[in-house]
Amino acid sequence: MRIVRRPGAFVCGIDAAMDVIGGKWKVLILWALNERTCRFGELRRAVTGVTEKVLSSHLKELEDDGIVHREVYAEVPPRVEYSLTPLGLSLNAALEPLGLWGREHIYRGAEEAGGGVDAGVGIDPGSGIRAGVGAGADCEAEPQVVAGLGRG
Repeated sequence: MRIVRRPGAFVCGIDAAMDVIGGKWKVLILWALNERTCRFGELRRAVTGVTEKVLSSHLKELEDDGIVHREVYAEVPPRVEYSLTPLGLSLNAALEPLGLWGREHIYRGAEEAGGGVDAGVGIDPGSGIRAGVGAGADCEAEPQVVAGLGRG
């Protein structure tokens, strides 16, 4: 099922993992699919800023890597849904510590830079993330960006 794009070129496990999740939007796609199955339009709304072409390309790559499952329903109009495979769920679990590090690092950086975080930014001091981000997020809700981490 896995299509190796660079056979034999991996230096270590991190290199192999980055080959799968590399790209500006793949981790955000994984985040959006973490809670529930989504249709293409729902994913496009959840991953604000991604173009249809890039989203389609990333979904195809994630499908080729065995991370995302694409289910096509024989209906009129056609319906396609995307979900995480067990491998995709394990990848999200592996990314959780990285997300925690990022939240702690950004929060700490904001404190050091200005002696605190502006109340208007919406940071939860306990977690260092904006309100609305978390395991219960749904695909139709617009994802919130961690303060200081734009998508540009």
